[in-house]
Order: sequence, then C-alpha cells, then structure tokens
Amino acid sequence: MKSIFTIALLLFAATAFAQSNDVRAAVLDYVEGFYEGDTVKLKRSVSAKLFKYGYWRDKQTGKYGGEPMTFREAVDYTKGVMTKKRFAKADAPKTIVILDEEEQVAAAKLTAWWGIDYLLLAKHDGKWMIEQVLWQGPVETVKKL
Repeated sequence: MKSIFTIALLLFAATAFAQSNDVRAAVLDYVEGFYEGDTVKLKRSVSAKLFKYGYWRDKQTGKYGGEPMTFREAVDYTKGVMTKKRFAKADAPKTIVILDEEEQVAAAKLTAWWGIDYLLLAKHDGKWMIEQVLWQGPVETVKKL
C-alpha cells in the first residue's frame, strides 16, 4: 500500500512539474520572440486576442504614461526587431516565475530588459497561450540584473 501511494505521489509531482514547464515554455517563447525578432515563437505563445498594456516612465517628467498593444502590434514590433537587427543583448534578463497554475488558467511574472510583465495564460486545445499582459518598465531592479 505504501508503494502505491509513493507511485501516485510521484506521478502527481511529475504531472505538476510538466505543466509548469509548459507554462514556462510559453513565457520563454514570448520573451525570446521579442528579444530575437522571432514571430514564430511569439505567435506560438500569444493568443490572437492578446491585450497588453504597459506603463513606462517619461525620462524628463518622471511620470508614468501608458499604452496598449494588440496581437497585431506585438507581431509588428517583433518583425521590426528582426528588420532593424535590434536584438536584446545576450545577457538580457529573462527571469520567469510561475505565480499560480490551475487546470485552465495560469499567472506568471517575467523580468525582461524592458521591465516587469505580469502575464495571464489560458489553455487552448491543451496548449498554454498568453491572453493578457500588464507591464511596467524600466525599473531600477531590472537595471541591476
């Protein structure tokens, strides 16, 4: 009986670890898509219904302003990275923390060169896709990384 419980516990842990790896892979595709100008990675990880909204600090006033980004704008931005060869530096941060994961939804935090992204993901046909992103950047803690 003890060994059946141990096997069941190991299977549960392996499944939970695999699910977190799937969420992590989606977030990694997202950040690497932007960093590398790779639209394939970006489209593989981002829902066509993406709603992204970010707050950036004006260098002159120090005040925050905000701006939205749609799926189409994200793809166009990524294409621009490739066209202009404006890739992220090799040591640019891409720290991913899975905040929560359920069967259908998940939340993650990404630290990237542009700041901090909070991402909400949903599972579509068994695949994790980023639905919403709220970001702020740049922040001092990112600059230190």
